[in-house]
Amino acid sequence: MYNNNNNNINNNINNNIKGIKKILTGIKPTGTPHLGNYLGAIAPALQYIHDHDGHDNQNQEVESYYFIADYHALTTIHDPKILHNYILEVAATWVAFGLDVNKTVFFRQSDIPQVMELSWILGCFSSKGLMNRAHAYKALLDQNTCNEDDPDAGINMGVYTYPVLMAADILLFDSDLVPVGQDQIQHIEIARDIAKAFNSRYGKDGVDILKMPNGIVRKEVAVLPGLDGRKMSKSYNNTIPLFLPSDKLRKLIMKIKTDSSGPTEPKNPDDSLIFTIYSEFASEEQKNQMKQRFLNGIAWGQAKQELFELMDNFLKNPREKFNYLMSNPDEIEKLLKRGKELALISAQKTLNRVRKTIGIN
Repeated sequence: MYNNNNNNINNNINNNIKGIKKILTGIKPTGTPHLGNYLGAIAPALQYIHDHDGHDNQNQEVESYYFIADYHALTTIHDPKILHNYILEVAATWVAFGLDVNKTVFFRQSDIPQVMELSWILGCFSSKGLMNRAHAYKALLDQNTCNEDDPDAGINMGVYTYPVLMAADILLFDSDLVPVGQDQIQHIEIARDIAKAFNSRYGKDGVDILKMPNGIVRKEVAVLPGLDGRKMSKSYNNTIPLFLPSDKLRKLIMKIKTDSSGPTEPKNPDDSLIFTIYSEFASEEQKNQMKQRFLNGIAWGQAKQELFELMDNFLKNPREKFNYLMSNPDEIEKLLKRGKELALISAQKTLNRVRKTIGIN
């Protein structure tokens, strides 16, 4: 079901905390899930489970924690109905693409109160300078400067302390590996910096209190282009939603930006958004054939049509499953409730260790 793309895995796993290797990832419910979410986060996370089936290459047991980061969404979404629907959409998306909730701890961030408690504790070990360097915060500052606004206009404390909350998400579950897009790598680095500061203060005899996480990045889809060539993002309104009906999916794909080359002129596949997306869903044979057709000359309309047919076929079964779950939200809630119960056990274990370490029993 998934492409056999190689993951760039940092193998410097911290072994001071013994036990099961854990992989964790989350997705923020800030809009209808789109192609960039799937290729950048969902697919590599599911691929890891598929490849290891509960064990890694050293036959070490692997546990997976996948969550909906609904608290993170509060930085921008303040309509309760919209947020609730986005949460359901994200949950349905994971399951539609094959997340096995019997093999994975699948939960909603807001169901785990330990996240917020650990976030406060970690905030006391996070320097303001570290937060000042966060990419998302700096981007908003730059935008305000360009608009000649007050530098902090429209920036709430949720945006500013976002990396601390993300660090809490990661560290609370003793995560070893965290699948992220290239633009999220800094959050892993910040989580490591915060854990290092905490461990430097409280660790003894080389034993860390908080496990140091590492990221998994698929470099070839680190930043997936959108319809207009910019990074695929809801904020740019250039995304390809995953579960559009076939006719609407085709209409959107036909809008993908291309150059002005003629129908029979050779085209560079490496510079084509169409080929980039096509490659993510095609077999190696299909990819090679399409590449040759680009080099020999293919009409853009034909290339877009073939991309549509490939994607539509790939998305057919997930689309049906997604639509069923969205029509039966109680089933989604049952899945999340089960995950909550399992996540609480692990979260409380870590928080108890941290509480004892800092002197709060």
